[in-house]
Amino acid sequence: MSEQASSAALSRRGFLGAAAGAAAFAGLGWTPAGAIPLGDPSATIPAPPEFPADIPLAQQRFENWAKTIRFDAVWTATAREPGDVVRLANWARSHGYRIRPRGSMHSWSPLTLVPGESTDKIVLIDTITHLNSVSVDAGGSPATVTAGGGASLESILSALQAAGLGWANSPAIGDITIAGALSIGAHGATYPAAGEQAVPGQSFGSLSNLVVALTAVVRNEAAGEYELREFHRSDADITPLLTHLGRTFVTSVTLMAGANYRLRCQSFTDVPWQELFAPPGTPGRTFERYAEESGRVEAIWFPFTETPWLKIWSVSPDKPPASREVHGPYNYFFTDSIPELVTTPLGQVVSGNQAITPAFGASQFGAVAAGLKATGTEDLWGWSKDLLFYLRATTLRVIAGGGVVVTKRENIARVINEFTTWLHGRMGEYASQGLYPVNGPFEVRMCTVDDQGEVLVDSAGAPNLSPVRPRPDRPDWDTAIWMNVVSLPGTEGLPAFFQEMEEWMVANYSGDYATFRSEWSKGWAFDSEGGYRNQQFLGDTVPAMYRTGLGSEEGWDAARAAFDRHDPHRVFSNGFLDRLI
Repeated sequence: MSEQASSAALSRRGFLGAAAGAAAFAGLGWTPAGAIPLGDPSATIPAPPEFPADIPLAQQRFENWAKTIRFDAVWTATAREPGDVVRLANWARSHGYRIRPRGSMHSWSPLTLVPGESTDKIVLIDTITHLNSVSVDAGGSPATVTAGGGASLESILSALQAAGLGWANSPAIGDITIAGALSIGAHGATYPAAGEQAVPGQSFGSLSNLVVALTAVVRNEAAGEYELREFHRSDADITPLLTHLGRTFVTSVTLMAGANYRLRCQSFTDVPWQELFAPPGTPGRTFERYAEESGRVEAIWFPFTETPWLKIWSVSPDKPPASREVHGPYNYFFTDSIPELVTTPLGQVVSGNQAITPAFGASQFGAVAAGLKATGTEDLWGWSKDLLFYLRATTLRVIAGGGVVVTKRENIARVINEFTTWLHGRMGEYASQGLYPVNGPFEVRMCTVDDQGEVLVDSAGAPNLSPVRPRPDRPDWDTAIWMNVVSLPGTEGLPAFFQEMEEWMVANYSGDYATFRSEWSKGWAFDSEGGYRNQQFLGDTVPAMYRTGLGSEEGWDAARAAFDRHDPHRVFSNGFLDRLI
């Protein structure tokens, strides 16, 4: 029996027992450090001067989800209502401080805090504790939901579901805050089947494309202070704020919603990658075929394995006889608790034995294949929310490289085939030299560009810096193909591999064929030491992603001008954003 097949043959009892004990695996979980309030003598960092006495402030730990950005002590305020954010912005301006939002911290990129940068003049604002209200207007035209910036996606979609409403697209992890999701143009894996139209009030693009209004803290230079200002989708100044990278502070947002619907999600683990990722027009069980039939397709291909984990969602008003009905999200618990089958080779990879990578890839696939069978999750049916959320924040912490390819629908198979062929070839070449810079899977999912035809209110245009914003010069480019490779932090040779991969993607997906854009929340601008460091990529490649094919009022330069106009003193910024924008 092959190593992959042997791993997949894990018994139900063995799988469940291993998963139950996985929580004890060191380094995979995260527990926040205790807060030290302002004035406590045990505080280890200087107190901010003349801080508003009625706004709670405590020294707290900051650690992003990937554990690549850590600060043991940062002053963190708790805003009880939007006016507190305004007061803190004005205080920060007069005292030379900067304000950064603190949501769920589910991020990779240094858009909140920057590794190695002093936090002595930074105050984080906790948005989750109080700025988390959710209110649904089911009778509006269109129906809408208004949420505080700290409201989680799960709380919003739960409220919408209770009102018979939902979204077509959502990230897979529900604890992300709505303001955090909008700041980076978050997306899901929902793509229309051939001929399918979006339910009115929903969008196949990014979450930013659902926004009809938002309230942000901006500078009123005439009055000499920051203030709350509401922006409507018809306002020209809203388009840069719809995906703002943390260069403003959104306190609340109103988004469209549409009639909820039922989905079926089927998982398959028996389609060889060469068949699934075949060139255009190839018969068989191909990604291209499933995209035409169902639209909603995701594949996760573990390294040095033959068959990916393929998920296919389809609209299904009635429960298929073979499906199991679910009544809540996160049904693949085996992806949240790491079984011994995986932790044993994982520990060897982390300790530097990279030659174990093929066995680690097989164990990851084996845990999935066995988990699907053991938990009866190969064929699920339920409300859209319960099938769109399928990962908890406790899943294996990895870093990611890659991004999104924007092209036309007929290029789906070509785009994926070219990348997987390149990836398989390069990883094979590295392995032949005894090198394994990648130990996590390749993941591919799709959505559409931010189609303004889906916006049911007057719109000033697409989000300026959304990775899936359309190219006016290429109206036929309607498809966004998200392709990422993930790996454990600290893997030897990983940054250089990601740099090579990123540069190949930029060069390959170009010209009249396609365009490539980075995924703001994940890893990009790699050099041989890490991400967000490649000055040529930051200074030239990234801005070009939002200049090529765009007018001066709808891309990079327009967004930069708007950020400086709304926050000329860069209260809502950090050292990395100063360099980038």
